Amino acid sequence: MTTWYFLNSGKCSPSFNMALDEALLDWHSEGLIPPVIRFYEWEPATLSIGYFQQAKRDINLDAVREQGLGFVRRPTGGRAVLHEHELTYSVIVTESYPDMPESVTEAYRVLSEGILQGFHNLGMDAYFSVPDTEEKRADLKSPKSAVCFDAPSWYELVVEGKKIAGSAQTRQKGVILQHGAILLDLDQEKLLSVFNFSSEEAKNRMRRKLPEKAVAINSLVKEPVTVEQCVTAFRDGFAKSLQIELKPFTLSEEQLEYVRALEEKKYANDEWNFKK
Repeated sequence: MTTWYFLNSGKCSPSFNMALDEALLDWHSEGLIPPVIRFYEWEPATLSIGYFQQAKRDINLDAVREQGLGFVRRPTGGRAVLHEHELTYSVIVTESYPDMPESVTEAYRVLSEGILQGFHNLGMDAYFSVPDTEEKRADLKSPKSAVCFDAPSWYELVVEGKKIAGSAQTRQKGVILQHGAILLDLDQEKLLSVFNFSSEEAKNRMRRKLPEKAVAINSLVKEPVTVEQCVTAFRDGFAKSLQIELKPFTLSEEQLEYVRALEEKKYANDEWNFKK
């Protein structure tokens, strides 16, 4: 059984979270560490945007500031995500890992099976979404809004027909970085408040549509699920689905310095966060 590192970072700043994900990718690409499963949270609650998004066009930056939210651009694609009541995961593994599909979509499915198994460990009837009509497939190529939970993507995790975990992926230096949000609760009004809409009617349409599209774990269970329960369920889910052994990993002081330098240079820098 292959050994991977497991790192539970807890609550970190948005810039540190993104810098650490990239640092893990760098170290793995250089052969300094094995593949990694990482869990983390956000302090403060943060709006992250996809690498290709236009911040000023899509995001109500005044609302982000007024509510004291963090803001960061991810190195991965996808749409904006409000990270608040959630557990975030990241997977860092080489593209040449045994039996890893070359296709982005199929690799996404393989890595997301750990999330699927985690939901099953929580007793939830989760499954992969596969767009079943031409219209749904077209929606994936041309999203109707900047809101991440507007629609499920290929192999997104769904419970009762509603998206419950959103993920994104990038490939750099021969390494896959996939990270995503596992929703425990969802503050719909706060989510809507941080996006720009073409009109009030467009915002109201999204307000009506969102409860049909997105769902959080605690709206589906009788007893609220804690972050700690999620960490156990999804850690075990990855271990089972990938058939790996997870070894706890603690960053050295030298590694922490590397992350902080990358954070200062890139993810804490307006030039990166507002470059589009």
